Amino acid sequence: MELKEIGALRRSSCVLGLGFATQRLPVVRCGRKNAHGPARKQLHKQWDRQRRGDSKQVSRQWNQQVRDVTTLPDVKRFDSLSTEDRAVGQVTSAQANFMTVVVERAGALDDGLREEGFRAGIKLLCVVRALLKKIRRRVMVGDSVLVSGIDWTDKRGMIEDVLQRRSETSDPPVANVDLLLVLFSLDRPRLDPVILNRFLVEAESTGIPLAVVLNKADLVTQEMKDSWEKRLTEWGYKPYICSVETGMGLHDMAPLLEDKTSVVFGPSGVGKSSLINFLRGRSCLPPDDIQALDEVDDEVIRVNEVSYRTGSGRHTTRHVSLLHLPFRGAMLADTPGFSYPNLSMVTSNSLASLFPEVRARLEKSEFSCGFADCQHISEPDCVVGGDWERYPYYVSLWNEVHKREEHEKAVFGTKQENDMRFKVRESGVKQAEPMLELKKHRRTSRRQVRQMVDSDVREQRDEQRELDELENADAAV
Repeated sequence: MELKEIGALRRSSCVLGLGFATQRLPVVRCGRKNAHGPARKQLHKQWDRQRRGDSKQVSRQWNQQVRDVTTLPDVKRFDSLSTEDRAVGQVTSAQANFMTVVVERAGALDDGLREEGFRAGIKLLCVVRALLKKIRRRVMVGDSVLVSGIDWTDKRGMIEDVLQRRSETSDPPVANVDLLLVLFSLDRPRLDPVILNRFLVEAESTGIPLAVVLNKADLVTQEMKDSWEKRLTEWGYKPYICSVETGMGLHDMAPLLEDKTSVVFGPSGVGKSSLINFLRGRSCLPPDDIQALDEVDDEVIRVNEVSYRTGSGRHTTRHVSLLHLPFRGAMLADTPGFSYPNLSMVTSNSLASLFPEVRARLEKSEFSCGFADCQHISEPDCVVGGDWERYPYYVSLWNEVHKREEHEKAVFGTKQENDMRFKVRESGVKQAEPMLELKKHRRTSRRQVRQMVDSDVREQRDEQRELDELENADAAV
């Protein structure tokens, strides 16, 4: 049976491609309008029996049709169930409650006919479905989403569901990331080793491959460039030293970005937007040059000069946007700058594994540390030791993370109830959803309301009786 035939039998609004709302079935009227007693009960039983039979028949037909579709992955399943006003796309920018979605696969034209590439590449301005907000499922830039209720004329739609992610970063919030570009400048603002270490640890905690890029090489001497290159190599990273102003070293980054979705993140003023504009072949525009912005392209990213008073950036980029690069399958996300990562995903036990020097020493050593839970901070028989450059930074970060954990343990305790549940969807994908509080959204029953009213009335009567007794006692005296 075709889906459109099932839709005719069961009028429903699909929720996440498989759910149903209200159902309208044939109604069996009683033969006698004013039937009473046993005859009326018998007619109602016959009506309920017929209604349940029709409902079960429709459910069997629908479940048999859906069973053939739910064995496919999420993308193919949504693609098979899509109609003309539904599509699968990728979120390319997010601002407040509005998302820009680029269509990858559109719904059927009519009667199951499909045209390859039809409506692909169209940008839709979408809002997020209220149910996703209720269950706290966040929609990020880079997500593959299912869009429904599309108005192809005005290019509007609603994000109905989020497909499975392969990776994500919390700060900045980007999904399906293949590479992290930790971008710093050698000067204006000057490179700070403490801030650089925090960004490297934050990037390592995501589990996504990363690369270190040092911009504004034209403002420093060759000696400083060689010094930082040697220093980062000892830390376990291969730095890319470049300059957006002169174009030095940027052509070497093309093979690194091909067939990947990359995210540029770092402090404000290091040249993230300027780097993306250069890689996309666009000129850098000042923030007030509205006329030039209209003449070129609405996707040109605005840039700004570094503050001469403070020597730091001015937060020109205010939201995350995902842009295409003129390389094979390359996409790059521009993110707002921030100067102090909070390291929220880092624990005291996992911090050591986020330093390449520690990992290298543990792999080269034939023996393991003397303690199974060794934190590599002055413990006896420790293989790692403290004769490496970033050891003071490691100790400082470990003390900070350990202090935060002790504070959380004192405030929240050790036995915290899990407020998340894992729901296995039809295609076998496990998704985490927050558990709602029991009976929080349930309406108070009429019986309970009556009991509350009766209790209030009894309390008022008791108070009035006590007042009357006191007045009678005073009158008697």
